[in-house]
Amino acid sequence: MDGIMDFSGRSALVTGAGSGIGAACAKALAERGCAKLFLNDISADGIEALALDCEVVPVIGSVADEAMWNALEPQLTGLDHAVVNAGVGGYGAVANLSFAEWRRVMDVNLDGAFLTLRCALRAIKAGGKDTGGKDTGGSVVITASSTGVKPVPMIGPYGPAKAAVAHMARIAAMENAPDNIRVNAIAPGGVDTAIWETGDDFNRSVEAIGRDKTIARMAKTTPLGRFATADEIAGTILYLLSDAGSNITGHVLVSDGGFTL
Repeated sequence: MDGIMDFSGRSALVTGAGSGIGAACAKALAERGCAKLFLNDISADGIEALALDCEVVPVIGSVADEAMWNALEPQLTGLDHAVVNAGVGGYGAVANLSFAEWRRVMDVNLDGAFLTLRCALRAIKAGGKDTGGKDTGGSVVITASSTGVKPVPMIGPYGPAKAAVAHMARIAAMENAPDNIRVNAIAPGGVDTAIWETGDDFNRSVEAIGRDKTIARMAKTTPLGRFATADEIAGTILYLLSDAGSNITGHVLVSDGGFTL
């Protein structure tokens, strides 16, 4: 398996790479030989802290900024892989949700994912053909969520955005298979990352009983009884990106400890 999970000499784009799943993906790609990484985040601090042993091109800014992607696209020509991962948390009942909050979450989680995917697909297609005349192709994984599969109350803008990006992955897979480009999505359940810290209920619980006990209590909703680590989710994403997953496209892989069962 290790031989076909080798990214030696390849290039990849990872959004939301400054922390959580994105940072774990960046580290794993570098460890498996990726030669060049385009790493996006809204701040350079997290990317600099990774200190990766490969060429890193920081892409600092919001994924919802179309001008940023238009400027970057020529540099990405011949891209091999992309992890469309950047996202923000969003909470609230649909009936009580402000349109401003709805747009804030959709701006990053859906519009930003679309702009990232569009740019990545164009860059991969620009890679040309191999010696046999076949499109060199590549692969993309979009981070969706189990909340885009299973209805969960009080995440009015987040769940719909993640359901939408999962379906966008399926459509893009159908459209780009003739160009030898695979597109999949991963739908994690609970993952112990900083995204939870944008929720008021989570922070109140942390103040009352501490972060570890809060995560442990939330994890009881899953059959496995625990949250995933960012490294675990990154390992699954790399599988889908790699030659090991060469016959998988248009799939939404649920990795949630059994939460959606």
